[in-house]
Amino acid sequence: MAQSVLELFSIGIGPSSSHTVGPMRAARHFVGELWQCIESRAKEQRTQRIQVKLYGSLALTGRGHGTDSAVQLGLAGCEPDSITVTKKHEVLQQISQTLRICCDLQVDQTSTFDIPFDPHTDIIFELDKTLPHHSNGMEFLAFDRQANLLVKRVFYSVGGGFICDEQGLAIASETTDKPILFPFTSCAELLDLCRSQGYTIAELMWRNELCLHSEESLRLKLSSIWQVMNDSIEAGLHTTGILPGGLNVKRRAAHLYERLQTQQAGPDSGMDWLSVYAMAVNEENAAGNRVVTAPTNGAAGVIPAVLKYYFEHLAQFSEARLHQFLLTAAAIGMLYKEGASLSAAEVGCQGEVGVACSMAAAALTAVQGGNIWQIENAAEIGMEHNLGLTCDPVGGLVQIPCIERNTMGAVKAVNASHLALNSDGQHLVSLDKVIATMLRTGRDMQIIYKETSLGGLAVQVNMPEC
Repeated sequence: MAQSVLELFSIGIGPSSSHTVGPMRAARHFVGELWQCIESRAKEQRTQRIQVKLYGSLALTGRGHGTDSAVQLGLAGCEPDSITVTKKHEVLQQISQTLRICCDLQVDQTSTFDIPFDPHTDIIFELDKTLPHHSNGMEFLAFDRQANLLVKRVFYSVGGGFICDEQGLAIASETTDKPILFPFTSCAELLDLCRSQGYTIAELMWRNELCLHSEESLRLKLSSIWQVMNDSIEAGLHTTGILPGGLNVKRRAAHLYERLQTQQAGPDSGMDWLSVYAMAVNEENAAGNRVVTAPTNGAAGVIPAVLKYYFEHLAQFSEARLHQFLLTAAAIGMLYKEGASLSAAEVGCQGEVGVACSMAAAALTAVQGGNIWQIENAAEIGMEHNLGLTCDPVGGLVQIPCIERNTMGAVKAVNASHLALNSDGQHLVSLDKVIATMLRTGRDMQIIYKETSLGGLAVQVNMPEC
């Protein structure tokens, strides 16, 4: 379970947390293990070739989602939270021109090595195969001069940029072994802790975070998360052109933003602003630019849009409200990661935009003074009306219907919050029951509707996978 808000909201490049961020982390983890291995071997046994095999959804939509580029970046030692767009292009160009990967692990002065690598032959898309633990499986193999296998590792990208090993066990993070004051794995446990301790959800989360980070570091990193979110909105609001990938999808956020600035505010203008904020983020994500995984890249626009809508149209900015929003949203996101999935390849888009909608609804309710029961109610409404949401990206790209779907998720989140705040918080269906239902719905969903581009809109539009 992600036990830190800083794990759930991570910074990376688009277009997909499960197909881009996760594979980059897996590839970076692999070369770290490989470096330790070749250091213990004679020079003549050093790695002369690396091969990457992509399975399931990673194979079927990997090209459109940039998985092939992501594994190259990871093998070169790049990390999602620190790589810039400029650096990304430089590394990929260097590999394309030299057919070699110069890996810099930035561990010590000797942790750089140069390996032959041809992306066209050394990245294999296993279109008809799936590994046992998850649809997003990948295999890394390293060979010596005599083509003997040196190292083989299997990883799974399980949504939100999180990765697991061959046994399905989460790859340890810096906070994995640190105890927190108030652990919880269900909403019932979370609410019981809040009642018994007299805390709001955000206050309880804050105390958990202080077990993992210093107060100064936590404040700085939460501010950084919002800064990247807001930067992605502003970049999207001021950038025009055609998104990459071959669908010739035009960026629309900048044009809509210009129109909104000149129009007189009307009764529906709030929804228009919500939509343009969400669209701006996901156009940036589709372009492969820097966004916050919230809780995934495919759903990266929902939470920033609702948060900016709150600060621009409902209340003035304050650090306290920012913290309250992000911490409340993270608590709800952790419940979905623990009780269901954040992976569209596993449960459809209900695990991405649906979860983001639920998180945003809860957080907006919290900053507007809702009690813990109203917050739970808002989160429950947010997911209840996204149940069964499929993932069928046209052309295997995170563009249609993904960009517009984020606008719908943001609007639903605000409406869910309104409904919860206008009630007494009492509701028949608990959030835990909705999360369980979401998981069962995902398991019942046909595979063609789970990020494979084999059904739904992807087929109806009659566009080949890019």
